[in-house]
Amino acid sequence: MVTLYVVATPIGHLDDISARALNILRTVDAIACEDSRRTQKLLSHYDIHTRLISYHAYSTDKRLRYILELLTSNRSIALVSDSGTPAVSDPGYVLIQAAIQNRIPVESIPGPSAVIAAAACSGLPVDRFVFLGFLPRRPGRATEILKNAAGLKQTIIFFESPFRIHKTIGLLKKIFDASAYAVVARELTKKFEQIIRGSLDDIEQKLADQEIRGEIVVLVDARDTSTHGPDKHS
Repeated sequence: MVTLYVVATPIGHLDDISARALNILRTVDAIACEDSRRTQKLLSHYDIHTRLISYHAYSTDKRLRYILELLTSNRSIALVSDSGTPAVSDPGYVLIQAAIQNRIPVESIPGPSAVIAAAACSGLPVDRFVFLGFLPRRPGRATEILKNAAGLKQTIIFFESPFRIHKTIGLLKKIFDASAYAVVARELTKKFEQIIRGSLDDIEQKLADQEIRGEIVVLVDARDTSTHGPDKHS
């Protein structure tokens, strides 16, 4: 059946994928992926030999049209990201939007998400939260976005690069109180998983002497300062 399947894949541990997702990846006509090397590692682990089509942030309109042509020619396509759920801080939404506009069925195959994995073990309330993706590189723009998010008085979640995490913690201390509760979750589900919880001051000190690597999710308690921390939830 002609369908664009939006398939979540592991964020680290290769066992974290559903039987349904594996069946889809085996049976579709092609898989649209960001980095074919990373996707091929997953496919090889499960002995899947489906054709890969590169689709990433720098793909041309021609590549997008090609994938749409396959879908409109009675082909089924699976869309995956490098890890986690597609269309969360990656260009997948453009293909999904185009498929919807062309009346092509789009089906979600749910699974791993770094955002939800970090939120689940943070100790912070996530019945309501604001997700910011990756912060802009320009400090002024990042400050503006964080201040706007802080005004919502909810848990703030965003991705960060290991090369910028030290500067970002410093920026957070300027925007929030240094005692604000935060969580830095690094390399989730992987061998060197690390979750640091505490005040921004505490986290800054714990990170000071570390060589930070890997993918990072940052969570900040942006509620009223009197309710900071997992043991003071209202």
